[in-house]
Amino acid sequence: MKPAAWKWFALLLLVALGVRLGAAIVWERRAAGQFLFGDSGTYWELGRAIAEGRPYKVGDPPARVFRTPGYPLLLAPLFLLGGAEPAVFWARAENALIGTLCVAAVWWLAGRLFDQRCAWIAAATAAVYPGAIALSGLVLAETPFCLLMVVQLALWTAACQSQTPRAACGLALTAGLAAGAATLVRPSWLLFTPLAGLVGILFGASRARQAAVAGAMLGGLVLVMLPWWARNAAVTGRFVPTTLQVGASLYDGLNPEATGASDMRFVSRLTEHVRREPGEPLEVCLDRRMRQQALSWARQHPGEVARLALVKLYRLWNLWPNEPSLSSWPVRIAVALAYVPVLLLGLYGAAGTIRGGVPYWLCWLPAVYFTALHVIFVSSIRYRQPAMLGLIVLAAGMVGGWWRGGGEEG
Repeated sequence: MKPAAWKWFALLLLVALGVRLGAAIVWERRAAGQFLFGDSGTYWELGRAIAEGRPYKVGDPPARVFRTPGYPLLLAPLFLLGGAEPAVFWARAENALIGTLCVAAVWWLAGRLFDQRCAWIAAATAAVYPGAIALSGLVLAETPFCLLMVVQLALWTAACQSQTPRAACGLALTAGLAAGAATLVRPSWLLFTPLAGLVGILFGASRARQAAVAGAMLGGLVLVMLPWWARNAAVTGRFVPTTLQVGASLYDGLNPEATGASDMRFVSRLTEHVRREPGEPLEVCLDRRMRQQALSWARQHPGEVARLALVKLYRLWNLWPNEPSLSSWPVRIAVALAYVPVLLLGLYGAAGTIRGGVPYWLCWLPAVYFTALHVIFVSSIRYRQPAMLGLIVLAAGMVGGWWRGGGEEG
């Protein structure tokens, strides 16, 4: 990129940072220095525990495998720099900065798949996309996850495009490291890498090359996850791949009172009646019991499970926020006007690049993956935001192609 272009790129990132900081200020005023989501409080307390060198646990009775440590590690410096009670706004500002870096990552991915014009379109779209802006101002793990996910996809793409097997494996290993970091931020990402790698091996060109890339990437993923796995085994006496909240999350989505939205009030009720084996941690027992009850209910009520799946699908891909307090008509119109064109153009781009192979598939596979997850677990438009970034890249590829007049795939 020419020096003048770098100046424009820096200006674009400044705009992205500015609107995200603006959203952080709006959220801060709305929340009056508190948290808007229950998840935020546990991330905050675990970040404090890391900063103070205390055991990594939260709640009473203490849960020691409640959250993966990725996002709390990002929050910990705020306590080191801001003291015992830093302002919550600094966590929002941190996410605003991370969200800005995600815009740069989108530019990088689009440039690898298409050309510089498409990269600019994708980055500009990501910079002002309402969902990305709003999420960046919240004390939640989604924004750091988005950055790590896009970095992984860009490195995976570079590995597929590499001219030499050695370079491909090196890039794939680095992509695997990014996948591990992303999983430690958002545990539900754990299965994406092996599943998408399997898709590449089965349906992509050069199966041997895809297998080597997938193998190197899984190696990187395992390297990052090993310390967490070892720590969990030492704490619980068993292998825990991510957290002991899978059972609670599954029960949240599959129970007699499920609506498709999250409502974790059942946890305290079930905790009162849980029976533990001698020496078994409470959170291990709760995870097992909730998982068993959710699956048992699902087997007995397949029709209700199917109905809930449709409800969750609607909530995930709704035109505007599901939460009534966030669904004023100005907000609805702003969200829909940005979301619908990106979705339609992204789907069109997915169809238009289907023969392009694995690098292009990686832009829409997250949408398929998250949809499959959230028609089982609870659902919200918050959970589709990472998938929208890949669709933005594909949409930019189509618009850039039309701009050139030929409509080629890149």
